Amino acid sequence: MNMPSAAEVFETYFQVAPAEIDNMQHVNNVVYVRWVQDVAVAHWRHAATPAEQQQWLWIVIRHEIDYKYPAVLGDEIVAKTWVGSARGLKFQRHTEIFRASDGLLLAKALSIWCPLDAQTRRPALPGEDLRRRFSVAG
Repeated sequence: MNMPSAAEVFETYFQVAPAEIDNMQHVNNVVYVRWVQDVAVAHWRHAATPAEQQQWLWIVIRHEIDYKYPAVLGDEIVAKTWVGSARGLKFQRHTEIFRASDGLLLAKALSIWCPLDAQTRRPALPGEDLRRRFSVAG
């Protein structure tokens, strides 16, 4: 999927740390999963109201990640995320991870998130306003 307009994309930055390097001298695959989650959480905290953050939690029910190129110690990483379509309790989220210095695409992911009622910790359908802001018609 192509990235939507800049206004619809949320981004954050990470610096590759020594603890994230594996025995092949590049960032371990598990770290990319953490970055996918961290940028999604940062987007939620940025875009949701305090009341929504009190009322709703999100859990991942699926990640698909395509690894393109390795990140290495010292790289600055740009993680960009945007929402996709939603059906019932399944909300798509797209993420692309780039090396900041040259814009090289390192990995891309499609994740499926499910909203939970924060009080019951059970899956629940959010209202139309939240659904409209955290999904696109599709």
